[in-house]
Amino acid sequence: MNFSGYFAFKPNSTYSMKAFLPIAVGSILLFSACQQKVSEIDYTDWSHYGGPEDGSRYSSLSQITKENVSQLEVAWTYHTGDATERSQIQCQPIVVNGLLYGSTPTLNVFAVNAATGQEVWRFDPFEVLGGENSWAGTNRGVSYWEDGDDKRILFGAGNWLMAVNAETGEPILGFGDQGKVDLRKELDTEREDFLIVANAPGVVYGDLLIIGMRLSEGLDAAPGHIRAYNIRTGEREWIFHTIPQEGEPGFETWDPANIKQIGGANNWAGMTVDHERGIVFVPTGSATYDFWGGYRKGDNLYANSLIALNAQTGERIWHFQAVHHDVWDRDFPANPNLIRIQKDGKWIDAVAQISKQGMTYVFDRETGEPVWPIEETPMTQSSMPGEFTSPTQPIPSLPEPFMTMVFEDKNILNLKPEWEADIRSQLKNAIYGDTWAPPHPTKPLVLFPGMDGGGEWGGASFDPTNQTLYVNANQIPWIIGMTPNADFENIGKSVYTNFCGNCHGLDRKGNPPAIPSLLGVKEKYTYDSLAILLQKGRGAMPSFVHIADENKKVLLNYLLDKAPDEGDKKEMEGAATQLFPRYYMDGYKKLVTKDGMYGSNPPWGLLTAIDMNTGKKKWQVPLGEIDSLSAQGFAPTGTENYGGPVVTAGGVLFIAATKDEKIRAFDKETGEILWEAKLPASGHATPAVYEMNGKQFLVIACGGGKGTRSGDAYVAYALPK
Repeated sequence: MNFSGYFAFKPNSTYSMKAFLPIAVGSILLFSACQQKVSEIDYTDWSHYGGPEDGSRYSSLSQITKENVSQLEVAWTYHTGDATERSQIQCQPIVVNGLLYGSTPTLNVFAVNAATGQEVWRFDPFEVLGGENSWAGTNRGVSYWEDGDDKRILFGAGNWLMAVNAETGEPILGFGDQGKVDLRKELDTEREDFLIVANAPGVVYGDLLIIGMRLSEGLDAAPGHIRAYNIRTGEREWIFHTIPQEGEPGFETWDPANIKQIGGANNWAGMTVDHERGIVFVPTGSATYDFWGGYRKGDNLYANSLIALNAQTGERIWHFQAVHHDVWDRDFPANPNLIRIQKDGKWIDAVAQISKQGMTYVFDRETGEPVWPIEETPMTQSSMPGEFTSPTQPIPSLPEPFMTMVFEDKNILNLKPEWEADIRSQLKNAIYGDTWAPPHPTKPLVLFPGMDGGGEWGGASFDPTNQTLYVNANQIPWIIGMTPNADFENIGKSVYTNFCGNCHGLDRKGNPPAIPSLLGVKEKYTYDSLAILLQKGRGAMPSFVHIADENKKVLLNYLLDKAPDEGDKKEMEGAATQLFPRYYMDGYKKLVTKDGMYGSNPPWGLLTAIDMNTGKKKWQVPLGEIDSLSAQGFAPTGTENYGGPVVTAGGVLFIAATKDEKIRAFDKETGEILWEAKLPASGHATPAVYEMNGKQFLVIACGGGKGTRSGDAYVAYALPK
């Protein structure tokens, strides 16, 4: 299966990764065959998502050291005042020209004095949007651009990309339609009624903002194409089709009968730009439906891939696919790290991509050649009706995994006999012990690493002075089952399952406190009030404004326990608005005891340092603590964690992320804890490090959520005067 001018999908070598290499003369910058000199990067800068322009989450500031970090104290606190039930702040702020920019739980964007935390301006995007699609999910950061006196902040609010004046917060009316661009449009599709959320900030390259989007997890999802917009005008400059269109390379890896109705393969985790080479590195997620892919037979390029694109034109330079035909929801979860390492006496400019799988994939930035061999490895095949999984998956020989890779009998929770008995009873008919075992039609499957990783959206940090990658991970088993799709005799359940079942479960019990139960909804809502909630969304629940009216009516009646009438059935049968999977996953569920204790032995949270010159781990320590277990002598356990690390020239690594509401400092060479402080709410975000008036600051967003209490604070730390 060859494309004209391209390598075949499965080259005959250990580097059998179904990757293409660059071939079009003039489509990319010409690269020198010799080792290029890396441009100087200002590592005191924190004006990009991930800190410096290379997204390394590294700061060369060294005022805070291993010797004095224990003296850190709160320098200022900024309260946003708009936390709500189950709200979060996942934003890593940026700092430019003395102002710190971030977002609030309800997605207001603000600027505060970076030295004092005093508010300079605040902008509520929904005052401009008139409340339309008022649910906007989460926001993980903003982007900054300037040209002379023209200084702009660009950010996502739901399906809108918006631009405001960086000094005043006023909308840039010449950008798009009065300061906003609708991301549902210009996707090269016939439909525009998609659920789209611009949760990760776009990356700036010249006058372009390159951006991805979060999408629905069902077959109603938009295709996850990558787009670049002119920052001055808001016009779309280029688009890369992550689900190829007919005649484009990669189209042959899909079922042509259904490809136009498949969505996903989107970038929700952010990107990284190599400014010297003009390359944007784009990690993508899985195609829909996530857990049953009978409508997308084939490898499904460019889902689950790291794609190197010409940042100016959007043309593909090379790509690597980490999961062929994903049925495990193993998206690439974070923007990649640009690294420079020494291997076999030679310096290599590389790009490193962490994964939910607990593995790191490392490539030469220009060619896509792997730094260490990656081998296509035979895997267990699916027994799901209508499913065709890939016979092999690409497994890197190095770097070493940053977590345990297999959940086996020895990993079953045994801290207390009653906990072990509980978990073993849940596993009597379950499949486990195989990381790549696919979902089964009748047996539950232990998914490990779980759907939240492994690695997650907080990403990794890279220290260019010691060539070390630092990454935190969740080490928690999840358990999923599959159920056949209901027919039209059970029309309400069919619609509910498609739109709500993944989160709230087919039994509507949810996963409290993070995901509430939907049983007894009729006691809390009327038809009209529930319709408003469905229209607007709330907290982590998205708006369902995009679903067809006939689906919406049936769904509301089902949630209120009202049986569908014959008119509903006929309307639905005649609508035929979309495909519905033959099998559904029965809900996002962690494997836990009745008391909510994770079903594996600790540690449940990990922090790992990897020497990227050798690919070997330098150290690994638990991350986080559960006080009730520590009191019983079970410390350290680690905890579930969301948000990433930052590392500094002072020898210190900072990370919050944990559900125990603490921020910590570690010795970057040994993993020893040097300092910790209690936060007003969990810091499920990545910190920022910057300098103002000769003083080094550390700031973290404390938004809570993820099953912990919600918060509204940004807290900055510094050494005493």
